[in-house]
Amino acid sequence: MGIILISPFIEKPVRKHGYKPVIITGLIIVAISLMLFPIWQAFWVWFALRMVVGISDNLIHFSTQIWISTTSSPEKRGRQLSLYGLAFGMGFGLGPMMTKLLEINDYLPFVIASVASLIAWIFMLFMKNEWPSSDFETASQLNTFARYKQVLKLAWFALLPGFCYGFLEASLHGNYPVYALRMGIDIQFVTLLLLPSFVFGSLITQLPLGILSDKIGRSKILLFLPAFGFIAFFSMSFAEQNPAFLLGLFIIACMLLGSMFSLGIAYLADLVPANLLPTGNVMTAVLFALGSMTGPLVGGFLIEIIGEGAIYYSISAMLAFMLIAGIIFQIQLRKTQSAFF
Repeated sequence: MGIILISPFIEKPVRKHGYKPVIITGLIIVAISLMLFPIWQAFWVWFALRMVVGISDNLIHFSTQIWISTTSSPEKRGRQLSLYGLAFGMGFGLGPMMTKLLEINDYLPFVIASVASLIAWIFMLFMKNEWPSSDFETASQLNTFARYKQVLKLAWFALLPGFCYGFLEASLHGNYPVYALRMGIDIQFVTLLLLPSFVFGSLITQLPLGILSDKIGRSKILLFLPAFGFIAFFSMSFAEQNPAFLLGLFIIACMLLGSMFSLGIAYLADLVPANLLPTGNVMTAVLFALGSMTGPLVGGFLIEIIGEGAIYYSISAMLAFMLIAGIIFQIQLRKTQSAFF
């Protein structure tokens, strides 16, 4: 919700002040918010703090994504954004593991996360500030609706990987432990092996997939990933009684799908002019947030209705939707290019 709330207002400060001040502001707010969590352990206080973290998180990632996308050459964009995705994935992997530190002290995980944000803030102080290119200003003269409409027309499919990654990540971390308890799957196996494999499996292939997308084209990679991801997740419904096979399929799926977010951003930068890239990134952030909310809702509903295999069917259906959308987009793109030439 925090990501969605700040998204319509995030372009103007970046245009006016540059990337560095916006990132620094986001890091400071995150660091302070994290320190406040253990002080007031009440639902509505945590709700407000989580919303503030979502707002500041979007300040950081929006500015970072635009900065990398606009300063990378098209030939190296996939590689550069995959490094960003690599850092993003490491954070997702290490963060939940810090809950173990609660056994030592309630403050410890929050202090470590806050200090990590402050370290990033210190590094940012030594960075030279940059502003979006002048053609970003041209886009700002268009009304918001016109910019959104133009991005959708040029690159609607490039926005979907953000939604799919949010759906996938939230479904696995939000629904899978509940599903495992109901289906009698060992919860230690899930928390110590299965879920961490989602993050750490993606770290192995993040950079290779980014480089490969530079060489053979991001459109081909973004069709390949959901196709084989669908096969892997659908197959899990038949492998649930075999932990080793289930873990193997999980690792394969996560190696394939963990790069979708960064590849989607890179593909967006390929398709839209620089003056529309900030708008496209705002839309990607909103869709990521919507995916993060939709995934657990759909998964939870299917667990209640279907039961066995529900979580795999939920994710498989989402990947099938993305694959079909990708095929339709490529057909549209070829028709447009044929008409142009």
